Amino acid sequence: MDQAMTMDTSPELTGTVRGKVGMWLFLVSDALTFGGLLCAYGALRMGSADWPVPSQVLDIPLTAFNTFVLICSSVTMVKALSAIRHGNVKGLQKFLLLTALGGITFLSIQAYEYHHLLFVDGLRLRTSLFCATFFALTSFHGMHVLSGVIYILVTFWRSTQGDFTAEKNYRVEVLGLYWHFVDLVWILVFTFVYLL
Repeated sequence: MDQAMTMDTSPELTGTVRGKVGMWLFLVSDALTFGGLLCAYGALRMGSADWPVPSQVLDIPLTAFNTFVLICSSVTMVKALSAIRHGNVKGLQKFLLLTALGGITFLSIQAYEYHHLLFVDGLRLRTSLFCATFFALTSFHGMHVLSGVIYILVTFWRSTQGDFTAEKNYRVEVLGLYWHFVDLVWILVFTFVYLL
């Protein structure tokens, strides 16, 4: 009985467990939201007689490049976690900034695409189910990318305060879970909305 009472409940261990469980619960609920949006997109697309062919309306090569940028940012996130697990704070900081740069680049290209679609091609949200679902899905994802970039920059700042070491880095791992989820969701959105 006494052994059970003396289990290791150090702040690092409980914080690690709580942080990961909390992030996984958030990601599951968020996955359900994205799943609902993708199902709504599919149902409206199947029921619409005048749904445009994505390749005739959307810039597939530009968005494919944007997808590549986001995938590369996932690689730099892996490198950031690996760096701090090896006690390399400078490496962590470098790869966090590269990851944030990937996210900012993604958002910039998405903003360019939105501007082009709305002001050059003249797509109208009020009169097109395609436009409404396209912008709902992609902007919801874009807000996740923006939140992720802010999260990365806050983590970068915390790294300058000495918050992370080779032994104490679970918060970087939790950030990585979020960022990889954002990347994975985009691959699904890109496939369903741009390619199919």
